[in-house]
Amino acid sequence: MTPVPYLRYKWIPLAAAGLVLACAGLTAAAQGSKGTIVYRWVDENGVVHYGDRVPPQYAKKETAVLNGQGVVVGELSAEKTPAELAEAARLQQQQQLQKQRDTFLITTYTSVADIEQLRDERIGQLKGQLVASEQYIASLHERLLALQARAMLFKPYNPAPGARRLPDDLAEQLVRTLNEMRTQNTALAARDQEEAAIRTQFQADIDRYRELRGAGSSQPQ
Repeated sequence: MTPVPYLRYKWIPLAAAGLVLACAGLTAAAQGSKGTIVYRWVDENGVVHYGDRVPPQYAKKETAVLNGQGVVVGELSAEKTPAELAEAARLQQQQQLQKQRDTFLITTYTSVADIEQLRDERIGQLKGQLVASEQYIASLHERLLALQARAMLFKPYNPAPGARRLPDDLAEQLVRTLNEMRTQNTALAARDQEEAAIRTQFQADIDRYRELRGAGSSQPQ
């Protein structure tokens, strides 16, 4: 059977959206009905065609599969681009991770109070680290003030004619202390952001846990 134009209109698939069958399965299903397979596709001009095989130039487009009685029995999905395949893989991985997370929430916690307790413990540990960091930064600041006071006795900070040049070891201590203070201040800011992230994550877990428990309780016993 050679492809023939049938009717000029924009084709709307009759098969249920998302139905994808393997070619072997389609062949078996179609051959079980009068032993005939007919493919239906639409060209670039919107013309619908029927035939016993799909021309190569349309093989990458969506194609309906009909049995010998003209009934749609399946659909060959259009070939996906690399970007579409990558996006589909990303969504599948995201769904799998969400399913794993849901299982963890349901099997680990017995109530929202359990999640809140763990959240408060994590934040308490973080606050302890924050206090220790703040105390360390305060000690560094005191050390820096002492070093700066010593440096004022030497050139270039002391304008007196007889002032000596700043010793190398004192200059090195000043630089080292300043760098350490910058490092600790950066770490302190990061811990503030970490606390905000912990609160956000635990709130998302609480909302999802309530959603899962609510869906489970609404199901018939």
